[in-house]
This record gives sequence, C-alpha cells and structure tokens, in this order.
Amino acid sequence: MSKPVPSVPAPQVSAHRTAVALLQAMRPRQWTKNLFLFVGMVFTDNWHLLPRALSAFVLFCALSSGMYLLNDVRDRERDRVHPTKRNRPVASGALAVGAATAFGIVLIAGGLAGALLLGRRFAATALLFVALQVAYTYGLKNAVILDVFAIAMAFVLRAIAGAAAVGVPDSVWLLVCTLQLALFLGFGKRRHELVELEQEAGSHRDTLDHYSVPFLDQMISIVLGALVVSYAVYSVSSPTAASHPGMVFTLPFVLYGIFRYLYLIHIRRMGGSPEAVLLSDRPLQMALLLWLLCVVAAFKLR
Repeated sequence: MSKPVPSVPAPQVSAHRTAVALLQAMRPRQWTKNLFLFVGMVFTDNWHLLPRALSAFVLFCALSSGMYLLNDVRDRERDRVHPTKRNRPVASGALAVGAATAFGIVLIAGGLAGALLLGRRFAATALLFVALQVAYTYGLKNAVILDVFAIAMAFVLRAIAGAAAVGVPDSVWLLVCTLQLALFLGFGKRRHELVELEQEAGSHRDTLDHYSVPFLDQMISIVLGALVVSYAVYSVSSPTAASHPGMVFTLPFVLYGIFRYLYLIHIRRMGGSPEAVLLSDRPLQMALLLWLLCVVAAFKLR
C-alpha cells in the first residue's frame, strides 16, 4: 500500500518571500515624498476634496514604486558595493530581475491608466513625472547638479499634480518653495553619500567623484537662504498672507524644521534618506505637525 505523498510547502514559502521582497523593493517608506500632493488642498482649504487627493496619492505611490523597481534592476551591480543598498531585494538576489521588471512596468502602466480618471491635467503631469524619472534613471543621475535638480523637479511635479487632482490653480510661491526645499534635501542626500562612502563614493554614483563636502555645504547654504526668504515673503507679503494673516505664525516652525534638519545632517550624520529622517526624528515630526495645524488654523480663522 503506497503512502500518501505529503504536501510540499516550499513553493508557498518561496511565494511568500517573493511577495515580502517585492513589497520591500516598492519602498513604502518613500511614499512620504508623495505627501506633497496634498499641498494644493491644504493651502486652499479644500478639505472636501480629500478623496480625490487620496486617489492621487495612491496613484503616485504606484508610479514611484514602479520606477524604484526599474531603478533597482538597473543599479543592482552598483548597489552591491553600497554598505546599505546591498540589502535591497534586487541587489541581494531576494527578488528576481524578471519579476521586478515585470511588476514595475505593471505599476507604471496601471498608475498612468488610473491617472486619466482624475482628469487630463493630472494625467499629463503624471506622465511628465514618469518621463522625468526615466530620464533620471537612464541619464540625469550621472549629470552633476542636474541629478539633484531632477530630484527636486519630481517634488515640484508632485505638488502640481496634487493641485490638478483637486482642481485648484498652482501657487507660484509654493512651487518655488517646494523646489528650494527639494534642492536642500537633494544636496543633503549627496553630502551624506559622500561622507558615508568616502573613497568608494564614485563606484556607487558617478557624480560623487565630482562633488566635495565643502561644495555641497555651499550649495546647501545658498538654497536654504533662498528658501527662508521665499517662505518668509510668502507667509508675510503674498496675496495668500494678505487674506490669511495668520500664515506669519507658521514661519517659526519652518525655521525650526530647517535648523533641526541641518543639525541632523552635520552632527548626527543623517540625511541620506530624508523619508527615514522624517519617520524617525520626533522633534522634526512635532515641528511638521505644529506647522500643519498652524496652516489649517490660519485658513479657518481668517
């Protein structure tokens, strides 16, 4: 009498590990970057449009994750020499190149298709966002200074897309402040990479051979000076400030947030992952929360 053949759980384990690796490769922590899509809604006090803003957020998370997967496939050899990026699923071999590529394409295609449901303006901005990410992955990331500008413009496109999703006009002041803030974060990220990798920096990213810590510190100082002035003018003298005078009280929280992030870059040697800093630093989180509450109050109590 033959014995029954026991079930083999290996495929389920493999499928489970692949699913976990895929989720990690999608980088959900970096979805915090897509919070910029809510800027247009917050600064126009259109909270009734929150469902549309949330839909836009989900679609951009899909687009971002799709590009992260394709980027990890392209950079897997370089990532293997990086002290932390070597643990990424594609670089470590936990996620097959074919699976990462296929799912990345599906996420991007699905995100662009879904973007059409939120209007042509939003869909066009989403398409520009993907085009910029492709240009960055396959070229701009190796161009000195332009690499950081490409990262910054992605944040600007997020803000534009958020405004398009809820049907409000773009604010030039907020777009300028978004660009300057993103440049600050981008140059801070490059500085952290340069300090962390030292002599091996160039083997991970070509542009790091052309940067230096003093140069990046100078860029950060220039961008921060412009950011402080721009936001100060916006919160005091812009048309928005004229109709919502309480905006001036948001300025101290912005200044503290900037100073706190500078402290984390220079003293704590953080900044390589802005989203990780935001998710781990309580003082920065409190400053952001108080700033948001102050903005809401300024628009409600006019």
